[in-house]
Amino acid sequence: MTATTATPIGRMMLKNVRLAFPSLFEASVVGNDPGAKPRFGASLLIPLDHPQIPEIKAKMLAVAKEKWKDKGQAMYNGAEKADKLALHDGDTKAQYDGFPGNLFLSANSQENARPTVINSDRTPLTAKDGKIYAGCYVNVSVDFWVQDNSYGKRINAQLRGVQFLRDGDSFSAGRPAEADDFEDVAEGADAGDFA
Repeated sequence: MTATTATPIGRMMLKNVRLAFPSLFEASVVGNDPGAKPRFGASLLIPLDHPQIPEIKAKMLAVAKEKWKDKGQAMYNGAEKADKLALHDGDTKAQYDGFPGNLFLSANSQENARPTVINSDRTPLTAKDGKIYAGCYVNVSVDFWVQDNSYGKRINAQLRGVQFLRDGDSFSAGRPAEADDFEDVAEGADAGDFA
């Protein structure tokens, strides 16, 4: 008989969201904190009418109630008011492509917990594939969790995995050039033709 493991109450699959600031293949340091450790992460752009917004909020509230019991609702409300939830108003980052008029979810994972990155057919992707880029649409697995330590009280999202869904307009410094972007250079062309 095999033991079954219960799915964490904060786990969910976000469907059809847009990827921004992806750091999925190599961990990187975010911000200017000299003590910050490298991590994987991304911002996930979510339209205001996305059907999963109520589920996102319910999952965050559920982890708050699991951690803080009877105070869970009040702690959630306080975190929401202080912008200490994983879900944020995109208008606060209006200087970045794709953020205005949307919500965004910040999801990260530690340097030793690289997220799974797969294609639409579930085959693994690498950075060299160029398939995942800022502006593409993805499905994303996250775990919401409560931070309650000397760094503060908030509700965060751990990035578990990203699945490419479809292409989108790339954001600044987005997708690399494809072979079709170049002209066919005839064999034996004089190097002076390119000066």
